[in-house]
Amino acid sequence: MITPRHSADDLVAYAASLLARAGVRDDIARDVATVLVDGDLLGHNTHGLALLAPYLGEVEKGTMAKSGEPRVINSRPAAQAWDAVRLPGPWVTMRALDAASTMAETYGCGTVVVRRSHHIACLAAYMKRVTDRNLMAIVACSDPAMKSVAPFGGVSSVFTPNPLAAGIPTSGDPIILDISASYTTNGLTGRLHAKGEKLPHPWIQDAQGNPTRDPAVLFTEPRGTLLPLGGIEAGHKGYALALLVEAATGALAGHGRADASEGWGATVFVQVLDPAAFGGVEDFERQIDFVAAACRGATPRPGGEAVRLPGERGLRRYREQKEKGVELFEGIMASLAPWGAKLGVAVPKEMR
Repeated sequence: MITPRHSADDLVAYAASLLARAGVRDDIARDVATVLVDGDLLGHNTHGLALLAPYLGEVEKGTMAKSGEPRVINSRPAAQAWDAVRLPGPWVTMRALDAASTMAETYGCGTVVVRRSHHIACLAAYMKRVTDRNLMAIVACSDPAMKSVAPFGGVSSVFTPNPLAAGIPTSGDPIILDISASYTTNGLTGRLHAKGEKLPHPWIQDAQGNPTRDPAVLFTEPRGTLLPLGGIEAGHKGYALALLVEAATGALAGHGRADASEGWGATVFVQVLDPAAFGGVEDFERQIDFVAAACRGATPRPGGEAVRLPGERGLRRYREQKEKGVELFEGIMASLAPWGAKLGVAVPKEMR
């Protein structure tokens, strides 16, 4: 079930007001709200406004900071390491991308790694801000306090899904990829379990290592795990990707799974590259445009749709929902209603 449409601008104002009334500094509240709504605009409805009620709960508990600035713990011309002191992840990640973009425009590339950020929401939501500057971005994150994904060949949880996203500029729309080292996410399995529904494919396993579609195995003892990308047959690929993300986040940041848990959060890797500093913007676009055209022109599987590029459907949905309003997943507005009542923020009107 999909709820009626709401104006994206109204949703941003609503989310920002809730956060500000909860005590979050105004500029932070606005950026967090923008990233969350952008997630819904792109169709990532487990990582959009669905996260706002849990974020407000974290603010209330004091486990998400309301104000402050990241502390720079190491700095070189094209590389920095920050301690985000539990500040809201979307705001921190936007600041890290700004800093990395500035470094890239001067030195060709810029990298920021962040320890002790709070959750950073939908990674794809950050990409167009960088590709609009004709820059290429890579963002990855892990949550050292959580574990739900088993390494290939194991049945014990070690990793979070460890997502990795990239924004690649072209002469037209950017290519935006947002993948994870696991077959599925905690957000989707939790949502399906609450509704008594199953996954479309056996992307998880029970505690004995049997692949299954039933997310209930993740919520009963002994608990099952999410499978690495590739599953039982080829999960060594997702396992390797998870280790790469762990190295780029926790290891480079000097803070991760080896440290005491501080609760739900993120360790983040942000890198921006300027094609002008390498083979040049014109040849970069010539090469990526050629590959993109070859992919789109590939013969589809019998009965299948035409081949799309990563992010193509999301950007189409983004533009359509910007114009016609955002269709929020069922239950999201209901989850925010108690916070609105508590904080004195009116629910935005539906679009007619």
